Amino acid sequence: MAGKILLSTAYLPPIEYFTRMVDAEKVLVEKEENYLKQSYRNRCYILSASGKQQLTVPVYLGSFHKTPVKEIRIDYTKRWQQVHLGALLAAYKSSPFFIYYFEAIEKIILSGHEFLLDLNMDLLKTIVRMIGIESRISYTTEFVTAGRQENDFRYAISPKTESEYSMKEYIQVFRDRKGFVPGLSIVDLVFNTGRDALMYL
Repeated sequence: MAGKILLSTAYLPPIEYFTRMVDAEKVLVEKEENYLKQSYRNRCYILSASGKQQLTVPVYLGSFHKTPVKEIRIDYTKRWQQVHLGALLAAYKSSPFFIYYFEAIEKIILSGHEFLLDLNMDLLKTIVRMIGIESRISYTTEFVTAGRQENDFRYAISPKTESEYSMKEYIQVFRDRKGFVPGLSIVDLVFNTGRDALMYL
C-alpha cells in the first residue's frame, strides 16, 4: 500500500486517476503548481452516442503566462453547466445507476464555485464516497519539483500522452455500437457499475 500519493487537481477525473488512489492512505492534491492548459485540470471525457466527448470547464487565465492553479477562476459567461449536465443526461440516463448518482454531481456543478480547485475537490470527495475509497484527501502546502517524490502522478495522467494503464472492461451504455472505450471520466464507471466500481479499479 502506498502511504502517500501526489495528484493534480482534475475535473471529473479519468478512471486511471482513481486507480492510483485505491491503495493510498493519503492523497495530496497539488495546489501550489502553475496551471497547466490542455490537461484534465479543467476537462474530462464521457461516452456519448456519437463517441468520446470532451467536456471543458471554461476558465479565466489572467494576463500572465504562469497562473497559480489555486487562482484559476471559472468563467460563467459561458453556459458550461447546462452543456455539461445536458451531455451527462443524454449519455447516461439509460445507465443502471444514473438515477442514484446524478443528482449529487448535478448539485455540485450548479453550486457556482468561484475557483476551479474548489469545484474539482468537491466533485472528487463526493465521487470517492460513492465508490468507497477510504484515502484521506488534502491539498499540498508547497510545490515540489516533479521527479523528487515517490508516487508522484501529477503529470503522468494527461490527455496529451498515451497511457500505459490497461482498464478492466465493464459494460458501457453504447458498447454494442462502439465496443469498449477506455480513457473516460470516472462518471462513466460509476453510472454503469455503481458500488461495484471499486472492483474495477
